[in-house]
Amino acid sequence: MGIFSRTRDIIAANVTDLLDKAEDPAKMIRMIIMEMEETLIEVRASAARTIADQKEMRRHIAKLDKLQESWTEKAELALSKGREDLAKAALVEKGKATDMAERLKEEIGVLDEALEASEADITKLQNKLREARARQSSIVARLESAHNRYKLREMTNGPKIDEAFARFETLERRVDFAEGRADAAGMGAAPRTLEEEIADLKSSEKVDAELEALKARMGKSAGQEG
Repeated sequence: MGIFSRTRDIIAANVTDLLDKAEDPAKMIRMIIMEMEETLIEVRASAARTIADQKEMRRHIAKLDKLQESWTEKAELALSKGREDLAKAALVEKGKATDMAERLKEEIGVLDEALEASEADITKLQNKLREARARQSSIVARLESAHNRYKLREMTNGPKIDEAFARFETLERRVDFAEGRADAAGMGAAPRTLEEEIADLKSSEKVDAELEALKARMGKSAGQEG
């Protein structure tokens, strides 16, 4: 079932009130726009049919005008030949054609009024449709902003950030232990060999590299979420 009963309801509708009452504003605005677009198509199609009817009526009137001229000529011919009865009959037929032409002109006048009303409705519908589309853009932007804020808060307050910092602290402890082991190794011991010192440097470099890689990943993740 549609939101509106059609043109009059759409024109009179307050889009803001409809959205304020909706449980899902994004879905509601999509439905509103869809119905407005369908109604606009229908109103334009109706106007096109009215214009086509008018053109057909005007062609018929042109034929009736020629028919009136023809009956006038026939009446004149009959009268010139002394056949007043035939002249009178011809004038009766002319009168029928004249009456039909007048009725068609009246119908065209009625259709003109209907076309003016349709044109006014089309203008109002287009304005309403622009309003609804502008509201849709605003709603989409607000929803996207809210989603981004939620993701940011989840990242800064959620378990993932705690887990990342816990891993960070674990690596720092590993670095401290490596450094402590290196310091303790020299206590009361014989001087270390060159190979042993180089091996310690390599071990320390590996841990430092892993620490820097973790920092880089955390920095990149925070930048993408922002």
